[in-house]
Amino acid sequence: MIDHLMNRMKPMNALNQEPQVKAELEKLTALLAEHESIQAFKEIETKVKNNQNLQKLEEKIKQAQKDAVNFAHYGKPEAEKQAIAEIEQATAEYDEHPLVIAYREKLLEANDLLHFVTDSIQKQINEAIEEEGSNASKD
Repeated sequence: MIDHLMNRMKPMNALNQEPQVKAELEKLTALLAEHESIQAFKEIETKVKNNQNLQKLEEKIKQAQKDAVNFAHYGKPEAEKQAIAEIEQATAEYDEHPLVIAYREKLLEANDLLHFVTDSIQKQINEAIEEEGSNASKD
């Protein structure tokens, strides 16, 4: 997930061909990967992926979702209601799991860092463009 967010920061292909831009982007990506909020996110992400209880809950939710669709398709409203109740119960259990709560908190922290970095870069670029534009109009 975090890799996906970091990949969104990569410039368009034309800029990616610029050796200096590419080198600076790689430095920034490496710095971000070393940041404590990103490290904490990756650590909790691994724990969530490797937790068997959470994997079982995910499978239970998926199966109940399939069952609900099948019951609806075959006109079995009572069985569909029961499957939906199972989905809601398993989803609540999943959402309340301490690892899932911690994962979401760390995801928000990592996302906030990435937004801060991208907003800062955008602001600096806009300021440089405005400054360049005002210097050009003076000439």
